[in-house]
Amino acid sequence: MTISTTKKLLGATVAAGVVFALAGCGQAPTDKPAGSGEPVDSDFLPCLVSDAGGWNDKSFNQSAKEGMDSAADELGIKPLEFESANDNDYAPNLETAVSEGCSLIVSVGFKLSAATVESALANPEIDYAIIDDWADNDFDGNVDAPNIKPLVFDTAQAAYLGGYAAAAWSAQSGVNKVGTFGGMQIPSVAVFMDGYQLGVEKYNEDKSASVQVFGWDEATQKGSFTGGFDANDTAKQTAQGVLDQGVDVILPVGGPVYQSAAAAIADSGKDTLMLGVDSDLAVADPSVADITLVSIMKAIDVAVKDATVAAAKGEFDPEPYVGTLENEGVKLSGFGDFESQLPEGLMDELKTLQEQIVSGDIKVESPNSP
Repeated sequence: MTISTTKKLLGATVAAGVVFALAGCGQAPTDKPAGSGEPVDSDFLPCLVSDAGGWNDKSFNQSAKEGMDSAADELGIKPLEFESANDNDYAPNLETAVSEGCSLIVSVGFKLSAATVESALANPEIDYAIIDDWADNDFDGNVDAPNIKPLVFDTAQAAYLGGYAAAAWSAQSGVNKVGTFGGMQIPSVAVFMDGYQLGVEKYNEDKSASVQVFGWDEATQKGSFTGGFDANDTAKQTAQGVLDQGVDVILPVGGPVYQSAAAAIADSGKDTLMLGVDSDLAVADPSVADITLVSIMKAIDVAVKDATVAAAKGEFDPEPYVGTLENEGVKLSGFGDFESQLPEGLMDELKTLQEQIVSGDIKVESPNSP
């Protein structure tokens, strides 16, 4: 299997209205796992290793755990789940998973890439999957071990819809300024920001508007980043720096950093809204539902569940899975209570945009896409 070297380290529903489905190549997520009801290996033991964000990050770690737990419930087995407290835990957790007899080991996030490749090469009889990474640590365009399945997502497609919606909201308010910032500057983070800006530009083109984007420049690939994924003072200051530009919608990309954005919004005393990432943030963390306009989602849970069920049946396929709008691997959540406040016609416009992206009439071209 070959992959572009530029894709190395690819990262990071409430409303009754339209829900925008998303996901691409490889095995597509399904509501019912492939082969459901068919016999599985009685000795099958799936395992999951988090990154330092932990299981309660309201984002991709939590989503991966939900997918693993769902698969285990359906299979009638108990998985082993290893929560990493810091980066130094990755290799030891993988070693423990191997020693415990795990049949499938799923690593959550690009930070586990090197340790996952090392473990997979040393244990060719074990199946591996890794989220938001191509497992190409030598940059030769190939997955570094034949027993690793990358689970990656073309999030720019869903973020394009989110950017369009953010621009519409800001134009309606008369502010005409939106912003974004990220955790670490890696493809799985920047891909959100690329799609977001491109969606704003599409709104400006369609409506002859002039909504500005602060915190990211897709052309130069430069913007505002915290340097990590912790909800700390640095993240709050980074969020504040974007808010100081006068934006009334902000997209924080990087798991728990949304908490710092929410704190900065609260301190500002303004009616700024934010967008969630990975999971439906208004559902995952109801405490911020009143300031979450919409979320740009990745079906990490479904991808993990499907890979786990397939491995349990002895049908593990290392072909990379790429989530897109077409195969429902990425999507826009509902707008919750904000739906009634949206500009007239916006929901129909978003539906049309999604259809055009799926058909190929609109190509969302991010240098950070898989």
